[in-house]
Amino acid sequence: MQHGMDVRKRNSNILSFLKKISTFTGFFFFSRFAAFAQHNPWFKGMYLQWGYNTEWYTNSTIHFKGAVNGVPHDFKAYNAKAKDRTDLDGLWKNPLAVTVPQYNYRIGFYLNRQKTKAIEFNFDHTKYIVQDGQQLHVKGTVGGKYFDADTLVTPGTLFHFEHTNGANFYHINYVQFWPQNRHNKTSGYFVPMIKAGLGFMIPKTDVTLFGKRLDNRFHVAGYMASVEGGAKYYLFKKIFLEATAKTGWANYTNALTVDGGKAQHSFGYLELITTLGYDINW
Repeated sequence: MQHGMDVRKRNSNILSFLKKISTFTGFFFFSRFAAFAQHNPWFKGMYLQWGYNTEWYTNSTIHFKGAVNGVPHDFKAYNAKAKDRTDLDGLWKNPLAVTVPQYNYRIGFYLNRQKTKAIEFNFDHTKYIVQDGQQLHVKGTVGGKYFDADTLVTPGTLFHFEHTNGANFYHINYVQFWPQNRHNKTSGYFVPMIKAGLGFMIPKTDVTLFGKRLDNRFHVAGYMASVEGGAKYYLFKKIFLEATAKTGWANYTNALTVDGGKAQHSFGYLELITTLGYDINW
């Protein structure tokens, strides 16, 4: 029992380290790009944002294909319901664990001095969890035997499926701003906006199939598109709060499962996001 606890603790520490390295690497890459952008005549400044989100997902048909312990399977589970897990209470339990909840960061580059247009690099750490205990219609083959029936879906009877470290949306957005600052104020004004972008997902899928579990590695698993709208409010000359609503479509074409198997599914989503931002002018 103690050995099992030590293994879990070690795995948790390794995962935490990898998440920190991933975040650091992302910011290092964008900092180097920012240094390039500062000397590029196309860019007239930049902004940085950090915040948190919550999601709602449409139902999804999940197609599992592969073999577990040498037994092949190829089946679909129709209209599976899923939810997010914000984990915002983690900020109170451990205020330094800022990447445990569903977080967001944005790094944007203004395309004009008026700050009405921008290109934005956008990351959403989201979590997608198929709810256990659903009665789903399942159709396909397992071990060469065909079935087509309503089935109670649990980790023990069929599968458990989640992208919880996470679903991980990466975008490049075009952003249009409409600053409401007619009197040249330095603070206390709103900037409505709309964003549109394309991107891809790098999930870490935790899946149990026929009682066998695997917490997979990060990998590119599909593509997506989204639109987002809202406003930011300047608290000070360079510091602002931003609140937006985002909707999009994500298509996971090759999520990893157990023993080299794959899963395919797609869904729509609605996301509410709040961030704190900082302008950098040059």
